[in-house]
Amino acid sequence: MSNQRQRALNIVQTRTTERVFAPADKISDFFADDVFTLEKMRSTLTPETFKKVEAVIKKGRKIDLETASEVASAVKTWALSKGTTHYTHWFQPLTGSTAEKHDSFFDAQKGIEVLKGSALIQQEPDASSFPNGGIRSTFEARGYTAWDPTSPIFIWGRTLCIPTIFVSYTGEALDHKVPLLKAVEAVDKAATKVCQLFDRNVTGVSVSLGVEQEYFVIDKALFNARPDLVMSGRTIFGHHPARGQQLDDHYFGAIPSRVYNFMKDFEIESLKLGIPVMTRHNEVAPAQFEVAPLYEDINIATDHNSLMMDVMDRVAERHDLKVLFHEKPFAGLNGSGKHNNWSIITTTGVNVFQPSSSARENLQFLTFLVTTIKAIHEHPGMLRASIASAGNDHRLGANEAPPAIMSVFVGSELTSVLDELANNGNLKVDKGDNMYMKLGIDKIPQIILDNTDRNRTSPFAFTGNKFEFRAVGSDQNVAEPMTVLNLIVANQLKEFYNEVSALISKGDDKKMAIVNVLRKYIKDSKSVLFEGDGYSEEWADEAKKRGLPNVKDTARALDAYVTKDSIKMFEEFKVMNAVELEARNEIQLENYILKLQIEARLMGEIAMNMILPAAVDYQSRLMDNASKLAGLGLDNTHVMAVVNKVNNHIKTIQTKVEAMNDERGEVNHIEESRDRAIAYCDRIKGKYFNEIRNAVDKLELLVDDEDWPLLKYREMLFLR
Repeated sequence: MSNQRQRALNIVQTRTTERVFAPADKISDFFADDVFTLEKMRSTLTPETFKKVEAVIKKGRKIDLETASEVASAVKTWALSKGTTHYTHWFQPLTGSTAEKHDSFFDAQKGIEVLKGSALIQQEPDASSFPNGGIRSTFEARGYTAWDPTSPIFIWGRTLCIPTIFVSYTGEALDHKVPLLKAVEAVDKAATKVCQLFDRNVTGVSVSLGVEQEYFVIDKALFNARPDLVMSGRTIFGHHPARGQQLDDHYFGAIPSRVYNFMKDFEIESLKLGIPVMTRHNEVAPAQFEVAPLYEDINIATDHNSLMMDVMDRVAERHDLKVLFHEKPFAGLNGSGKHNNWSIITTTGVNVFQPSSSARENLQFLTFLVTTIKAIHEHPGMLRASIASAGNDHRLGANEAPPAIMSVFVGSELTSVLDELANNGNLKVDKGDNMYMKLGIDKIPQIILDNTDRNRTSPFAFTGNKFEFRAVGSDQNVAEPMTVLNLIVANQLKEFYNEVSALISKGDDKKMAIVNVLRKYIKDSKSVLFEGDGYSEEWADEAKKRGLPNVKDTARALDAYVTKDSIKMFEEFKVMNAVELEARNEIQLENYILKLQIEARLMGEIAMNMILPAAVDYQSRLMDNASKLAGLGLDNTHVMAVVNKVNNHIKTIQTKVEAMNDERGEVNHIEESRDRAIAYCDRIKGKYFNEIRNAVDKLELLVDDEDWPLLKYREMLFLR
């Protein structure tokens, strides 16, 4: 057995479980202890300043330097009392992870700790060193981080973290937060106007989000002994274990003790940071788990999800564990997603996706339900592009994740209500008639309660009082898909309001105008509704007949961002301009290329430097044994059969790796990013990855276990 593999296995056998204890018996005693909450602001700021800050947070007012200076002084005093020494602008660049540059509070010239209001509001990190898609050159390095007061300041470790946006010197967004905030603002404006058709007291809406995070956990020593996991986040080789998830015994099973204590530890840290973690459980695959928080404002929920991933990574180190957020770290096993539960709440406290005992509110419910379905029908390409990544391509369409086809599930009973609404075209409503009863609107709450099932094969499912976008990848920043979802819904709500207003101006009754537009939308969008098995081949065939796109790879899916219609919509709502969209498209294409390039190089290096030497050595020993058997006059046919199998796999690996490396050299000379990405998808990944992997995995079954250099799936998934 290889030294590295043996060392890792030996280390795992010596691991012990360390119990974790909360800082108090009740979570309420330490929840948000490390957050500069509104309550802490109220107790440390003057009443006048607090009112200004509250207006900034709740009404989007601009903060002045005097107010910022008082906040900076208060937050510095609070942070120092908690033992912090540094502060940072915490932001989310287009790298896929968070970023921070720590500055000390201590001013050596003054000999005291200082945090100026100007430093709280704005800093200037090097913008050229982050992905920018050509917006900034190396010699044009200036960029700005600016405080986002709507997301609470927090302490992580001994550092005060100030959530910020990140923009270039010329104003283009270089992060995930800016477009999300603008898309949410677009929904607020469009949804408020629609809500006021039903209730004039509605003055605004907020968007709510709950993110279910799936992940794998393995021992750190096992992780470090697999170079493919270390370098790419997934195992590019590895034969399926005899026992995987087929017994269905891991899902909701007893949580392993080391993982349980890790969970408790990161949950405590998360709760102190104000992240309302609620649920923990085993997921479907061995070593796979899930954590889910309560719903929050979408901007805070997005920040909290990114922060929680950071917390999980760092806390795992304490327990000698490694968290794997890759969408498909182990082939043949359940992949990991990040289910986004999305809804809209009015200032009057009404969830627009919650059916009610009030028939009027049910018409509002149907309006938002149908308008959202219509948005998905009109823009499936954009929604697919929003969850496109090299990692998610491995997961989408496999038998544990929704397909790349964007469809909507609402349940058979609710579908029948929509059909009734759409087809009852001869409805006559006289004075005193109950239109709601005639349309069946008054019975919706009972239908939702008793008959709305969940469909885990649907990428976008209505689940009673919210939509669940299930196709988002586990390693993804949720801001991107949420930006697109909110944008396309805002666009559709705006169109709905305009169409209804046009009918009303012609003299139509308001309720009937609303119903008639909804009828049209239901008929137009019927093809996107699907209740069946999204995993089936039959659905792929049916979706093609319906004209629904099925773009299976990121290289082509990203095209949807830069169509004329997409750019027009992004610009109309001032979410992003053409320059920003094209830059992001370039960044994502380059990221896709680089990830496949890394995996191709890893395949070549591991196959040639680790697998082939072990296989050749084993083959040599087999041939010696065959010679000895022949010398003794014994039958060596079976031994030579194994020798020939091993030899064939060795030849395949050598031939395919050399051919892949040659073709990769050709592909790297393709100038256009899109063409190069498609070439990597088709000519490198599609042409070679599976063949090389198949040959290596077959060798794993033939070569003596003691000689195999890579840790096996059974060891990584079941040893804790």
